[in-house]
Amino acid sequence: GVIAGVASAIISHPADTLLSKVNKKGAGGEGAIFTRLGRIASETGYMKLCTVGLLPRCVMIGTLTAGQFGIFDTVMGALGASKFHFTDPNEK
Repeated sequence: GVIAGVASAIISHPADTLLSKVNKKGAGGEGAIFTRLGRIASETGYMKLCTVGLLPRCVMIGTLTAGQFGIFDTVMGALGASKFHFTDPNEK
């Protein structure tokens, strides 16, 4: 769960950073949304978009995803349900 959370945090971080910035009043100047996003990206810089705030985001998303997997496993066990498989691993 942690690996999945950290991977998703890394992949989505630049786009989420841009989204947060573009929603601030006046960010990127006037024009269409893609024009504004382009201005913000060039002003901020690619490396900053990818790295600033990434560690706390990885910790947060990794922890949340691991927690979701833990809850899922706990509930499945409590209900006596078996995990879904495309094939039965006990069948030969």
